Amino acid sequence: MKSLRILSLEDPAMTKQIVNTTKLKTWRRIYFLIFVAGAVALLLSGAAMSKFFSLKSFLGNESFYSSFNSGNQNEVIETVRTVIQKIQEELENLRTTELDPTTSASVFKQGAFLADVLGLLESAVASHDEGKNQRTSNFVVHPLFKEKKRSDDEPADYFLREEIRKYVKIKPNRLGKQNFMGANATFTSIGHACFAMKEELEEYMDYDVGEICNDDWKLAQRLMVHGCDPLPRRRCFSRAPKLYSQPFPINESMWKLPDDRNVRWSQYRCKNFKCLANTTTTSKGFFKCSDCFNLTHHEMPRWVRLDGDSNQTSDFLITDVLGIKPGEIRIGLDFSVGTGTFAARMREFNVTIVSATINFGAPFSEMIALRGLVPLYLTINQRLPFFDNTIDLIHTTRFLDGWIDFVLLDFILYDWDRVLRPGGLLWIDSFFCLKEDLYDYLQAFEMLRYKKHKWVVVPKLDKDDREMFFSAVLEKPPRPFR
Repeated sequence: MKSLRILSLEDPAMTKQIVNTTKLKTWRRIYFLIFVAGAVALLLSGAAMSKFFSLKSFLGNESFYSSFNSGNQNEVIETVRTVIQKIQEELENLRTTELDPTTSASVFKQGAFLADVLGLLESAVASHDEGKNQRTSNFVVHPLFKEKKRSDDEPADYFLREEIRKYVKIKPNRLGKQNFMGANATFTSIGHACFAMKEELEEYMDYDVGEICNDDWKLAQRLMVHGCDPLPRRRCFSRAPKLYSQPFPINESMWKLPDDRNVRWSQYRCKNFKCLANTTTTSKGFFKCSDCFNLTHHEMPRWVRLDGDSNQTSDFLITDVLGIKPGEIRIGLDFSVGTGTFAARMREFNVTIVSATINFGAPFSEMIALRGLVPLYLTINQRLPFFDNTIDLIHTTRFLDGWIDFVLLDFILYDWDRVLRPGGLLWIDSFFCLKEDLYDYLQAFEMLRYKKHKWVVVPKLDKDDREMFFSAVLEKPPRPFR
């Protein structure tokens, strides 16, 4: 190398000759690879044409045709793999070679061309391998693996926070083959609205791995409610109350306010359960279920008959509804705003109810769990996490009201129909809307074509006859398989 440098300084003609020789060798390698790529393209075209003009009809020998076709394809694929390797080596050489500035633009253009050819060849090999896998097993290639995407098309590259990027990126299986679920990798997902709420999501994912998470459940719920649902998982430990106390036994917890120490109160207006249960408190931070935490006077009489007095907060009693299907209602979903009282009452009738709710300005989820019931933290945006035809009963109150869009209501009702089993019951409890919208909402429920066991429409007396109440118990019919 030293002698070369001395020579180049003393003899400019020799330097020019060396540079020309280097460029000539580079161009020869490039043209050779272009020629090989063209030959491979011709071979692939011939293989494709053989699918349209069947050799079987000319040869009349199926076994010969099969062996010829299989051998030909294998030979082509091996040749393609060899070309891919050579192009990759040449591209690496181009990246590391120092060229004359006057020719670098042209060489980079040729390098880009080779990169495009390389992408096409790799796509052809991937398609061949995919077809082979699909012929030999039930393996299904995920759509994100089927074609090469530009880096700026990758969802992970949209975000700056490294934790989001790591979460969204595809995680291939370590063994290099499909797992027991039939997937060749793990594909984690986030809600589409997360891209529109980039700043909020990056704030949510700003934490130290392995440390305690921020007290940011309110930020997470805001993301969920606005469509960023599902949220990404996080690699931090959830923040718990400082002085968590053992919950009350199940024979006490149903109708007793929990210990205040078992809730993080920093994000609520009320700082204890007594404030939430106080009927005179006006600044609780929520209104949809202002008396839900008053277990003794407001919640306990609901859906049952106590001391000979009929319940006035619902049009139907639990005993009346369960009497429609004696012994058949065992599991169900309560999609409502509340503290789990419906599930508590149904438990007395040996029916297991999962209560879906979010924290509307108060710790509804914590309250349900501390009562010894099952809370499902779920927004209206999300598909129900139950399989088809598995639920005996769906109950809803104080949730589906006249604020909801008709198309959204359609999607919700069809999803409820999906998880209800044939013969399952849909209990619409005190749905209220404006009088002028009543017919349209009733049509939305009637389009299910369920059997009507109970159907009541009454005026809502506290709104000057401008709003109406609607309650019904409907049975999903058996539908024939097609």
